Amino acid sequence: MPDPVAPAVVLSDEQRARLVAWSRRATSANGLAVRSRIVLAAADGLSTSAVARKLDVNVTTARRWRARFVEQGLDGLLDEPRPGRPRTVSDEQVEAVITTTLETTPKDATHWSTRSLAAELGLSQSAVSRIWRAFGLQPHRQASWKLSKDPLFIDKVHDVVGLYLDPPERAVVLCVDEKSQIQALDRTAPIFPMMPGTPARASHDYKRAGTSSLYAALDLASGKVIGSLHARHRAIEFKKFLQTIDREVPADLDVHVVLDNASTHKTPAVKRWLAAHPRFVLHFTPTSSSWLNLVERWFGELTTKKLQRGTHRSVRELNTDIRAWINTWNENPRPYVWTKTADQILESIAKYCTRINDSRH
Repeated sequence: MPDPVAPAVVLSDEQRARLVAWSRRATSANGLAVRSRIVLAAADGLSTSAVARKLDVNVTTARRWRARFVEQGLDGLLDEPRPGRPRTVSDEQVEAVITTTLETTPKDATHWSTRSLAAELGLSQSAVSRIWRAFGLQPHRQASWKLSKDPLFIDKVHDVVGLYLDPPERAVVLCVDEKSQIQALDRTAPIFPMMPGTPARASHDYKRAGTSSLYAALDLASGKVIGSLHARHRAIEFKKFLQTIDREVPADLDVHVVLDNASTHKTPAVKRWLAAHPRFVLHFTPTSSSWLNLVERWFGELTTKKLQRGTHRSVRELNTDIRAWINTWNENPRPYVWTKTADQILESIAKYCTRINDSRH
């Protein structure tokens, strides 16, 4: 029954359609959505208290917006202008900033800066900066991409990803690669330790003490790593690493190895060794697709947590440090979990290729 005190709410078809549209804007304009639901409920004949209970709002709130609509119509539900400095940049100027940034380049540069675009459009540098931030525009940045040209790309993706998502029984899956030319670097001056308000500081200059190459095999199931350090990274070192894996993995298990297409992995000597050890099965990732090999993620952790800020006066120190880090990792290994299927990966790449093709026209 209608509220005998509250004014009756009668809607035209146009008003009802507009209120229904506003009521669905729960994210972009939640306040307007709540007000629209109040008016719609009142138009259905509910009393003010019934509207408040249905929409879980205060009775005063329901009464205020009901009365506001009766007095002012749809305009009464909109936010009133806020106090403060009036807006100085028009919609047309915002559009000009966006279109100029995206569709043109300056005469003397490859991309716009906030100052050069401000001078071009007659705006302040801070205004251009605010508009760029609001629309996520960053002309000074450029990302790179590379697509594999491997003719067997699709087959290899299905092979490797299928191995990750459904590994065979009575077998171990190892992701293998080498991190070559790891430099033993020592700073030319002592590192200043971190202090409150001041980060650790190291000299820009350094002294080279030699290089080392790390071969690593990441166990897909357990996350443990088999590592081997060598002075060089040739086929003979890769063969020695395969022999190390052969000793480490129990003899009753097959060994499926995920690795890249480096020439050192396909020499006659390596092929003869593999023929003599049939339990080893190699699964090659596509060319230019190191992201498909999970051991690369482990190399990233080694770099950021140990090598990037480490100091070593000799290759022996470097190798000792890497071996200690591997031993620490294997005390509490953390396997990486692959989640995307091969079809999802290929679909994503196909969409990216479509975007690239469309951008050319």
